[in-house]
Amino acid sequence: MKLLFKQRLFSWLDSYDIYDQFGNTVYTVKGKLSWGHKLHIMDKNGVHIGTVKQVWLTFLPAFELHENDNYIGRVDKKLSFFKPSYEIDFNGWQVSGNFLEWDYVIKDRTGKKVAVISKEVFKLTDTYVIDVVNDSDALYALMFTLAIDAEKCSRNTKYRSHRSLQLFE
Repeated sequence: MKLLFKQRLFSWLDSYDIYDQFGNTVYTVKGKLSWGHKLHIMDKNGVHIGTVKQVWLTFLPAFELHENDNYIGRVDKKLSFFKPSYEIDFNGWQVSGNFLEWDYVIKDRTGKKVAVISKEVFKLTDTYVIDVVNDSDALYALMFTLAIDAEKCSRNTKYRSHRSLQLFE
């Protein structure tokens, strides 16, 4: 199953539409006002099915994953220098990315590919293609993509804020 993750162009908070390979809306993601990122995932009928919530007071960014209202795992950014790396506390899954932070692979504990996440470049908004091997893992792969995107967004915002402050010093 292929999912197209596309951020809405005009939105005050994080807001995404997730489409299948045929252009049908499968999920909608809406950010809620809170400390850090808090993303609510709704199915195609508007029913809340999951949440990705940033954890505070951590050295590196971390995100809790909730299916409905049940905690199912956590994604932690790991300290790395050349390739982005994340620790996933969910089913023994692992995720690794390339140097440019555009492509990621999620594997299970046996090393089998669960999903491939690719960022499309030259788009006005953040756009990812999530290629999931088993349809039953689509929601979880989406949650990891949201966490990775939120971590990158937080990092870029901090950098821009820091640069802006330097310009006025």
